[in-house]
Amino acid sequence: MATLTDAIDEPEVRDGLEILASEGMASWLDEQNVSLVFGTPPSKMWMVGIGGEGELSIFDRTLDKVMGLATDQRGTILAGTRFEVWRFEDMLRDGQTTPDGHDRLFFPRVVRKVGNINIHDVGLCADGSDLIVNTRFGCLASTSDEVDFIPRWYPPFLDRRGQGDCCHLNGLAMEDGAPRYVSCVSTSTTVDSWREGRRDQGVLIDVATNEIVARGLSMPHSPRMHEGGLWVANAGTGELCRVDPITGSVEPVAFGPGFLRGLSFVGPYAVVGSSKPRRGDLYSGLPLDDALAEHGMDAHLGIFVIDTRTGDLVHWLLIEGKVRELFDVCVLENTKRPAFIGLQGPEIASELWFDDQLPGHEALDHALGVVR
Repeated sequence: MATLTDAIDEPEVRDGLEILASEGMASWLDEQNVSLVFGTPPSKMWMVGIGGEGELSIFDRTLDKVMGLATDQRGTILAGTRFEVWRFEDMLRDGQTTPDGHDRLFFPRVVRKVGNINIHDVGLCADGSDLIVNTRFGCLASTSDEVDFIPRWYPPFLDRRGQGDCCHLNGLAMEDGAPRYVSCVSTSTTVDSWREGRRDQGVLIDVATNEIVARGLSMPHSPRMHEGGLWVANAGTGELCRVDPITGSVEPVAFGPGFLRGLSFVGPYAVVGSSKPRRGDLYSGLPLDDALAEHGMDAHLGIFVIDTRTGDLVHWLLIEGKVRELFDVCVLENTKRPAFIGLQGPEIASELWFDDQLPGHEALDHALGVVR
């Protein structure tokens, strides 16, 4: 089991932030053949993979308030930000790499303005369309070319259909390309009254049946389906939990030192995000405060890798500095060293891609060259 004192010898420093990782984090990513994507509001999106000599490779770009993330096997990353939903596509074919050794290169292909709806989780549907948690309006919604968003589903207890965060709908579990469960901090029906239920009024709801399948949670976030099971980050207690939607039982599997939010899986391992609550803010005054004191630990911002078979925290990556929040983390399978194009500067203007397989077109490589 890794402890939070097992750090790499030379922490990496980016824009005043110090990034530390457990000694085996790079090896674990290499063995699992995965990379990680996560955001730290207000301004950073990160990719973590493996360099050419087996070292941790950290790539970052500036993006305004990255919240929910989703990916699929087609090479798409969906990212909800402050006012938009971005769709990034991998532009490399199998076996191609950039001159810098990146085996995935993500370009922004679609961006849709949705306005100030306080996006939380996002999902990719089976047909490639998006689904977003519209927290300000308390609904699941999708983007549109004609309007800012189209409401698709409301919690059954919410009879109002307008602006105002009543229950703090925040999390979305997808299964087979369709919405399965959502998380809410409470079932309140008046604006902002969910804040009174932060300690123990959280619920999980079955989208298909409109039934509440679990109650008594503390600020639940990031419900996820994995190998047929339902999981949730019970953020207010700092616990990763397994949920039985039939009986409603909630089983704590592991404790993480922080406000847990963001969840993906790699086989038996859970990859969980963690934020730092501040005294007096929305994330303080929760059971997490007592749990941290009991464990003699401080809250940390970063990523925890948890073995769900034992509940052990086996690897971690921490970010130290002025940033205090991390909302979501996403796993890129079969990826060693991902990157994505800068949205400002010469790259976005000079990098050109087109379909070189159409009849009459000469096959040309990426403007900066790719290694076949």
